[in-house]
Amino acid sequence: MRRTSTGRISAKARGVRFGPRPSLSAEQIAHARQLIEQEGKPVAEFVRLFGGASSDPLRALAAKPV
Repeated sequence: MRRTSTGRISAKARGVRFGPRPSLSAEQIAHARQLIEQEGKPVAEFVRLFGGASSDPLRALAAKPV
């Protein structure tokens, strides 16, 4: 258990990110924000353009902008 803990701490110090990879890139999130918030398009339209689940752009838009 100690070696695992030490390895995780070391990885975090190097900047390794844990968990699944983001399903949308920063450019796609910006595009979703423009389509949905500024142009009033439905989320379904963004999903048709980029694929994926309908929760992906909603989750990305709910997160703080980077």
